Amino acid sequence: MRLSRYFLPVLKENPSEAQIVSHRLMLRAGMIKQAAAGIYSWLPLGFKVLRKLENIVHEEQIRAGHIPIQMPILQSADLWRESGRYDDYGQEMLRMQDRHGRDMLYTPTAEELVTDIFRGHVSSYKDLPLTLYQIQWKFRDEIRPRFGVMRGREFYMKDGYNFDLTKEDALHAYNRHLVSYLRTYERMGLQAIPMRADSGPIGGDDTHEFLVLADTGESEVFYDSAVTDIRLGERDIDYDDKAQCQAIMEEFTSLYARTDETHDEALFQQVPEERRRSARGIEVGQIFYFGTKYSEPMGATVQGPDGKQVPVHMGSHGIGVSRLIGAIIEASHDDKGIIWPEGVTPFHCGIVNLKQGDDEADAACDNIYKALTALGLEPLYDDRNERAGGKFATMDLIGLPWRITVGPRGLKNGVVELTSRRTGESEELSPEAAVTRIAEIYERSV
Repeated sequence: MRLSRYFLPVLKENPSEAQIVSHRLMLRAGMIKQAAAGIYSWLPLGFKVLRKLENIVHEEQIRAGHIPIQMPILQSADLWRESGRYDDYGQEMLRMQDRHGRDMLYTPTAEELVTDIFRGHVSSYKDLPLTLYQIQWKFRDEIRPRFGVMRGREFYMKDGYNFDLTKEDALHAYNRHLVSYLRTYERMGLQAIPMRADSGPIGGDDTHEFLVLADTGESEVFYDSAVTDIRLGERDIDYDDKAQCQAIMEEFTSLYARTDETHDEALFQQVPEERRRSARGIEVGQIFYFGTKYSEPMGATVQGPDGKQVPVHMGSHGIGVSRLIGAIIEASHDDKGIIWPEGVTPFHCGIVNLKQGDDEADAACDNIYKALTALGLEPLYDDRNERAGGKFATMDLIGLPWRITVGPRGLKNGVVELTSRRTGESEELSPEAAVTRIAEIYERSV
């Protein structure tokens, strides 16, 4: 993409309404624009990152054997009355009536709707296990929306639901989701720690939240610092292997890590003193096992091996896709702007032409642009007739991990400058070598 043809409405000044770094930088980098309190339009740069995250989530869900569907944003209140949650959910649920006077709601979550789909089509244990998921917009009418996309009213979320014959099978689904979430977050350049949490209005006894440590996190967390040394890495995972998934779950959850709602000071004191930590955390996902909480009242049963009807065991599993963007920025920025991890960057590389209109510089930039594009990469070429300082400031603000700077002086020596946004380190390379280096970097990051 050539910046002269792109829509990137960056702001020079910090917006007064932005209280935290991610909100401030998303507004300044032209990623979002507020449409109403807690509701945002996603502008091209922000929408591009949103789609990158969505694709990673899809890939890891499908890798784990989960099946994508799409459910409507509006739901009938009758389903929620069946489960008993319609009157219990509270004022966060946006309720309305259609023109025929039927009670409707703007979905905050979809346990009832997916249970209705299941009970209408699945009748035998032979069709289990089954996990369905979607990535869809949700709405919760927060009384005080704040912090941009971190605590908005409208948000983009992956929500998945497993259906299993027994509790043992459902707990394997729980472990499978935990493992797939760990891989998802690591691909995004995040360390999200699974912590024992409170189930809230979803219900159930088994639940973990995934939290990214950040000073602006809304949750107080307590943990053993050794948990931050564990990585899933490049392990070969067989998601059908119950023992392997159980072992990974135990590896990542055996050390003390809890949110303030479930914090146990006596247990925490058993952690060696030098490893006890308290901090703030941003929730980016949560997994639940809740058994037959929804299947029993809604009649979601199957015929078991003995011919008897039994309610299925269920769980739900969510990732806040839009919220993740804020979490990544909170965890990866400096005083100049965003620093995107390679796995989620909107463009793989920035190209800065120091002397637009110079025939040699223009030709070199065009050749680099075409070479990167031919390799399947997406460069952002700043071909505007602007000062070099302004171009560098824009690239730093939007946070592309790598920048190739092209100018007449360097080209006389046959070199361009390749700069890492994260470290600030630069090296001079031939244009061909710079393209090769970028290709190698992203080949390693896949």
